[in-house]
Parts: sequence; structure tokens; C-alpha cells
Amino acid sequence: MISLRALTSFSIFLGFVLADCECGYSIATGPGDGEYIFTDLLESDFIHLDLTDGTPAYGKYGWAPQEFDMSSEVARGPYGEAFTPQNVISNNIADAQTFEGPGSKGGDAGLHLVVDSEIHDGMVAGADIATTVPQYYHGTFRAGIKVTDVPGTCGAFFWYMNDTQEIDIEFLSSQFDKSNNTFPVNLVLQSKESRDAGFDASKTDSFRKVNLPFDPTADFHEYRIDFLPDRVRFYADASLLAEMNGTGVPSTPGNLQLSHWSNGNTGWSQGPPARNATTTVSYVKAYFNSSLDARQHDYRVRCKNPEAPRAVCAVPDNNATFFFSNMRNMTMNQTAYRQDGVGSSGAGQTTQEWSLPLLAAALGACAWVIGL
Repeated sequence: MISLRALTSFSIFLGFVLADCECGYSIATGPGDGEYIFTDLLESDFIHLDLTDGTPAYGKYGWAPQEFDMSSEVARGPYGEAFTPQNVISNNIADAQTFEGPGSKGGDAGLHLVVDSEIHDGMVAGADIATTVPQYYHGTFRAGIKVTDVPGTCGAFFWYMNDTQEIDIEFLSSQFDKSNNTFPVNLVLQSKESRDAGFDASKTDSFRKVNLPFDPTADFHEYRIDFLPDRVRFYADASLLAEMNGTGVPSTPGNLQLSHWSNGNTGWSQGPPARNATTTVSYVKAYFNSSLDARQHDYRVRCKNPEAPRAVCAVPDNNATFFFSNMRNMTMNQTAYRQDGVGSSGAGQTTQEWSLPLLAAALGACAWVIGL
């Protein structure tokens, strides 16, 4: 029997890889800026992944619905905010090959983040999900989102470590005006400067309000954060919206979050909404450098020849149905969260491992070239 270590040695000698993407996932950010390679991935297909399937394991699928309250004083609005798992609703399509159409509960398929219209005990109920390990350092983070068209909420896709290390894409539904095609998105680096300005990032250099060239409430679009060592870039459907650098660029690892809320603040979320408001997330794809020693060790073990064909995989832009974790011949030691099988209604955690056909193919290639 030939060991995996022997197979890896063969691959180094022959100059090829035993599986795709062993040395990471790459993006090209523009002329003169070179290529960035990230070591790890997290891919969540919320059209098929049931995040609220009742599993007792916290964060089983890499995410966890959050449950906490913020007083009106802390939330800086006339109402407090109550984040509850009941307002996080998975609305899945059972057929794993189908990505369009209504979910099993009706309406848009995906993960529904709901803000209630009614006020209870001075609080407005909203929704928030977060990754469970703050390991996300530099990377490219992408989400497919259809924003609510009900005025009076704030929807956000963001990277977060603390209130002065935060990268935000925020949608204020009260700012949308269909009559003149005005659909702004707010791009923010929360920093020490914004803290000193009373957490009003609009008074710093780390804030941009950009009008989108489409109606974000009419369909799903991909919103993207590239967190690079010296800058942050924001995109919509692969088109660059803004770039920020300087002291506002975070210097630590953090986690990823999606939230939808309202507290009645006339300067921001406004609201509460006149009726329950839903923002829907179809996927999140994160290609990143992990801050965890174990993940860094796994990368060093599997990446032996970064120059070999397919050792590094280019990340496709704005492709809602492509997931590396659904591809055959993927590298070992990468954890993905996806369905357990075609057409299955369940979801599970799968760690890419060597299959018997892949081992046989690798052994055959080595024997043919070396003459074993």
C-alpha cells in the first residue's frame, strides 16, 4: 500500500498536483496590482443549505443565527434592537441542481433575514447571522443578496472584529427611489477615526455613498469586499465601487456577518418598517487567509508545488451557481458546507478527502511515469 506521504512525494517529483486548488484560490485585482492568493475557503449555498434545521450543534454549518438585545441608548435610536433566531428563516429548494424559483415556503429561495413591523417592549426585532470563528484575515468575501423594498431598515454584509475594526456594505431601504432610479449603497470602514466622530463614519475619509446602476430590490446581485493588506475594495457584480486605504484598514482577523435591523434612527435606518421586511441571501463565498495555526499548518502540508497546473484556482467573478466545494478532484483539508447529496433536503459539513477513484488515478499516473 502506498501512503499519502509517498503520493505527495511523487507529485513533487513529477511537477503536478494530486488535487485541484492545493495551493489556494486567486484573484486578479487590476493592471499593475498583481495576483492575490488565499489559502482557505468557506462556501455557503443558502438556496440549498438549511441553516435553521434544528441541529443542536452551534455553528454546525459555519454560521450561527445570533440572539441578543441592544438598548435604544446602545443602538443610538429611539428603539432598541432585538436580534432573534426566529427572524432567520431558511427557504430552500430541494433539488440541488435548481438555483432559481421559489423556496419551499414560497417567495425567494435563500436565507430570509426579517425585520418586524411591530414594536415590543420598545424593541424592533431583526436578524443577524455570524461565522462562528473569527479567523478571516485578508480575503475576498462575496454575498448574493436581494434587498428589501420596504422602507425603514438597514441591511448589511460586513466583516467585523470590533467597533473600530469593521468593513461594511450597508443598504438603507429608505434611501431607495424607484421614480428616479436612485439606489445608493453605503460603504464604510469603522475605525478609530469614526469612533472619535461619534461613530459617524460619514465624517471621515472611510465612507462612500455610491449609487448602484441597478435596483437592488428587484433581483439578486453579488456584493463583494476585498480585504487586502493595505486597502479595502468594494464591488457590485464584479464592478469596482470604491477603494479605501490608510489607518481605517483593519489589522486583525475577524468574522463575517449578515444583518437586517431597524431602530427608528432618522439619520440612518429610519423606520420601523410599515410591514415586515425581508432581505434574502442566496450565498456567501469567502476565500481567505486563516489566522488559525491549524489551518496554516494544513496549507503548508498540502501545498508542495504552487507552480503546478491547477495548484492555484482562479475565483470566478459574479457566478451565483459555481462552488469549488461542488467540484470533483478538490484538495484535501478544506471544509465546505453543502448538501449531503443531489436532491437531498438535508445539509452537512464535508471535509474534502481522497476518494478511492482519485487514489487509483494518482497511483496509475505515478506508475506509468516512473515505471513501477
